[in-house]
Amino acid sequence: MPPNAGNSAAPLRRDAGQIAASARVASLDVAEPLGSRFARLWTASTTSALGSGLATIAAPLFVAAHTKNPLIVSATTGVAWLPRLLFALPGGVLVDRVDRRRLMVAIDWIRVAVMGVLATALLAGWSSIALLDAALFLINTGEIVFRSASQAMIPAVVPRARLERANGWLVGGTTLMQNMIAGPLGGFLFVLAACVPFYVNAGTYAASAVLVGLVTGTYRAARPVARPDDAARPVRQIRRELAEGFRWLAGQRVLRTMTVLIGLLNLTLTAATAVLVLLVKERLNLGPVGYGTLFASEAAGALLGSACGDWLIRRVTATWTIRIGLLVEAGLHLVLATSRSAYLVGAMLFAFGVHGALWTIVGSSLRQRLTPPEMMGRVASTGLFIAAGGNCVGAVLGGVIAARFGITAPYWAGFVVAALVSAGTWRVFNRATVAQAYAEEPEPALSR
Repeated sequence: MPPNAGNSAAPLRRDAGQIAASARVASLDVAEPLGSRFARLWTASTTSALGSGLATIAAPLFVAAHTKNPLIVSATTGVAWLPRLLFALPGGVLVDRVDRRRLMVAIDWIRVAVMGVLATALLAGWSSIALLDAALFLINTGEIVFRSASQAMIPAVVPRARLERANGWLVGGTTLMQNMIAGPLGGFLFVLAACVPFYVNAGTYAASAVLVGLVTGTYRAARPVARPDDAARPVRQIRRELAEGFRWLAGQRVLRTMTVLIGLLNLTLTAATAVLVLLVKERLNLGPVGYGTLFASEAAGALLGSACGDWLIRRVTATWTIRIGLLVEAGLHLVLATSRSAYLVGAMLFAFGVHGALWTIVGSSLRQRLTPPEMMGRVASTGLFIAAGGNCVGAVLGGVIAARFGITAPYWAGFVVAALVSAGTWRVFNRATVAQAYAEEPEPALSR
């Protein structure tokens, strides 16, 4: 029971000693299992991540086998990103309106049907890039809503004291499946037949639907009473609920800063990775194998960070996890801008992988700790929308800057931005502020 729960007039506060202890709290009961409900949710998420990873590998292979037009190839990637910009925000409204578990099950079965139709068309020889792009658009539309619903379910499945541990498992499972297993497996299955990766993907979505369906409980957040005119004006209601989510997030200093930071840093990071293949070739003198090995180094770091993230966060505190991560971000750009050593670049990418996993764990856990249950979907989807916007703009910006100022220019720009945001937000993530975030219970949103 939270402090002062018996006195509704008393504010939820803790003394300095309790707050200081909360700064180090992650999952103190590390020996206690996360429970069967989380086990099913984690298995579903990890299985689904494998399927999505297979499609991510197989789709460009299929397009490249049918055309050499770079615009058509890049359009397939654009189609995969577009739903994040179009449907992240309204998807968050949907997540806050319905039972999240049932929504995830419905999305999975729809994705089974879409992938089944695509794979069967490929098997029958009715191959079409337009059909593939349409299927990817639908799949990724479901993915953005599925992710928001999944994040919103976590606080109802595991206790607050174990959120970091649960998020670490989720990050680790996704990293392992999408970044380390799906790549080689997807290529192998595509060699067998173009339809095989998509059939396997349909199977993973079916398994995910069954597993999520086995998670017991109801996961529909209590909502304020709707206004009388809401039913007659649904578009106005959606806009009102989106604005409510934005206002709530704008009023939370820590979450607001984290969200803006991720958008900015995603912009510079995507700008850097968009031309990384050229940097690796021209300055590091590596071929395709070396290029792939660098990404494997980052994935290995992310896997390590997710595996021991809960342990690290408890020891260095969430404050220093965030602050050190900002320094790692700046350091990666500086190394890429100045170094010609493949070993040093690989080591920095490994460190960046650890940082990325830790930031995901801390950011997700803070959002889950601070956000009222009835707004969890909208707040999560707002973060996904801003992050996706940074990725889309950065992908274009990287090429423009490199073409105008040279291949190292995006990395110098990234270093300057990372250094500036580190200095500008250093005090925001001080120990007292972050500790208070860990100590607080989420406050109910204002009634509409």
